Amino acid sequence: MKPKLQFYFRQGCHLCEDMWQQLLEEGADSAFELESFDIDRNQPLNEKYGTLIPVLEAEGRILCCYYLDRMALHAYLGTENA
Repeated sequence: MKPKLQFYFRQGCHLCEDMWQQLLEEGADSAFELESFDIDRNQPLNEKYGTLIPVLEAEGRILCCYYLDRMALHAYLGTENA
């Protein structure tokens, strides 16, 4: 079973767009499933992540925010040498 990652973003956020593109490139080999959530459409998410976006999370743990931390992503996926 592929790991499932959650991506929290806001429309019109250039950092969010950049991280999303990088995640699509990283997951091009289907190494993980990616769910996305617009925090402006969900008040509890907006309160939780407001100024941290974009946020990449796995199993309730934040892997990175603002910019994609490829090392943290690969460490989580067990592909450090990828």
